[in-house]
Amino acid sequence: MAEREAMGSKQKRDTSISLLRSVAGIAVRGELFFVARRRQDASEMSQRWEFPGGKVERAESDEEALVREFLEEFDAPIKVLRFLGESLFAHKGKTRALAAWEISLDPANIAILNEHSEAAWLPLDTIIDMELADSDRSLIPIVQAALVGGR
Repeated sequence: MAEREAMGSKQKRDTSISLLRSVAGIAVRGELFFVARRRQDASEMSQRWEFPGGKVERAESDEEALVREFLEEFDAPIKVLRFLGESLFAHKGKTRALAAWEISLDPANIAILNEHSEAAWLPLDTIIDMELADSDRSLIPIVQAALVGGR
């Protein structure tokens, strides 16, 4: 019985960890990176720029979450290429992991902006100086090491 209780609490713990994970899709075309600006609303993310993505839902892989998020936010199909790294950030008193994944995104496939007011392909030097979401700013060193240094 104790074994069952321990197993149940482990399952709950694993579920809570998976619910505290987000993903960001890093699309690159030459020296340009895809970013989007959140629409104006009452949230702390209002009008901030980000590498698009979102929360990983229960029983969903990082890759599945990215595909879903890009379809929801841009009606754009993507291909997930490779894991770049992750950072930790605090959100509403909880620690979350933000995993950066390189993706393939054809600009011609961006059909709509559901959650954003604008989107752009910009050099990383420009993005660094923009009003980025704090969590996305934490990905800059990962992106620089994985994608800029090797080019």
